[in-house]
Amino acid sequence: MKVFFVNPPFKEQYGKFSREQRSPAITKSGCFYYPLWLIYSAARIERQQGFEIGFIDAPAKQITWEQTMEKIAEEGAASRLFVVDSTTPSIYNDVEFAAQLKERYPEAVVLLVGTHVSTLPKETLELNEKIDAVARREHDLIIEEVAKALNEGRDWRTTLGLTYRDEEKNIKSNADMPYITDMDEVPFAAEFIKKHLDVKDYFIPVSLYPEIQIFTGRGCPFHCYFCLYPQTMHGHTYRFRSAENVVAEFEYIAANFPQVKEVVIEDDTFTADTKRVREICRLLIEKGINKKLQWMANARVTLDYETMVAMHKAGCRLLLPGFESGNQQILNNIKKGTKVEQFKPFVDNARKAGMEVHGCFIFGNRGETRETMKETLNVALTLKLDSAQFYPLMPFPGTEAYEWAVTQGYMSGKYTDYLQEDGNHNTAFHFGDVTADELVEYCNYCRRRFYLRPWYIGHRLWKGLKDPDDLLRALKSFGRFKEFLFR
Repeated sequence: MKVFFVNPPFKEQYGKFSREQRSPAITKSGCFYYPLWLIYSAARIERQQGFEIGFIDAPAKQITWEQTMEKIAEEGAASRLFVVDSTTPSIYNDVEFAAQLKERYPEAVVLLVGTHVSTLPKETLELNEKIDAVARREHDLIIEEVAKALNEGRDWRTTLGLTYRDEEKNIKSNADMPYITDMDEVPFAAEFIKKHLDVKDYFIPVSLYPEIQIFTGRGCPFHCYFCLYPQTMHGHTYRFRSAENVVAEFEYIAANFPQVKEVVIEDDTFTADTKRVREICRLLIEKGINKKLQWMANARVTLDYETMVAMHKAGCRLLLPGFESGNQQILNNIKKGTKVEQFKPFVDNARKAGMEVHGCFIFGNRGETRETMKETLNVALTLKLDSAQFYPLMPFPGTEAYEWAVTQGYMSGKYTDYLQEDGNHNTAFHFGDVTADELVEYCNYCRRRFYLRPWYIGHRLWKGLKDPDDLLRALKSFGRFKEFLFR
């Protein structure tokens, strides 16, 4: 039996729409993520006896709607299950794409996955009566069970985690599917990527190119009120793979991807368990993988210097902390659990340990004013960061930030407002008398202030002279980014 997975096309005329980012968009820097959650579900099906899979990442090749349908006709016309990825900004497009699949293959089950449909399953199904079902939250086990039921002639609608349309067209929901607890049973993303995708199609500006993204765990023990995946898909318990299992995937990448220069660990907070981090580092050094691959990871500003040193020795090149705001009250309001006075020691320690830092900042959080926005920018300019991102708050359905913004009357109520016409980030959110346009423009202003100051330009040139790869990567990103900096 064949199961076909589709990351559908969206705004391909403007660039590569990156669905798997925590804020999906066609980004100013050309950042484009692997469709990892779709990959993990497909890899799980592929290793089952009696199954084969099809997989199309349409945004990766910037192929059109019809070209995608033609490829499905060539490779997957006999499929009995179609799994279609989706996001909030692209939801109308994604639902319509799935509905057309159902029209063309009426005997197949068509199922949507993603953060938006996990949160709003009934609303999603009401958008088009042709859609059979959505899989809520973490969908690996759900897709596997639906596929097995179809293959064995059982009723697939009894699967946990589904919201579905019954034979009378009524919308019903089953209880949630339990989370995967044995994370070592999750297939290696790298093995699937080797077989089905081209690493050169994917690009993260702060990463060495080409790179591979993986998850070493799911869920996050922290409760930041804006963060998407812990609240909509994976929960607040950090379920992680063993150190041995993680290092085995590093070994696989080193042996099978000679062109890959960096592994991007996408866990929401990789450094949540420092004992495990140090064990992974010990094994990477012991096996000599640190001499073959570099890597980067999301981190918290509470990370200690000793662990930073171990990470750098093991090949970690870059840390990505969420600073979010330079105002302590706002950090408290958003349940960040960190302190502004921790920012500078974190950056200083990282640089002392030999690593770069990419800082993340959000404007518009609960309690924000124009003065606190300036305060955050000043903090960003004070820290010696190697790169930074400045985003307006984009409250997505399913998050506490969304519920707060809706209660305050701060949301436009239009999913299409999350993006500009060309697919770049926008926001469907405003606060007080600060409009959505002003919020977006202030982020643009912050980027100009950060990247066009003499210190930063000199810093990047100095690094580029010491590391030509860094210079080439910076130029590649700047080639797209410059039009926004100088607009």
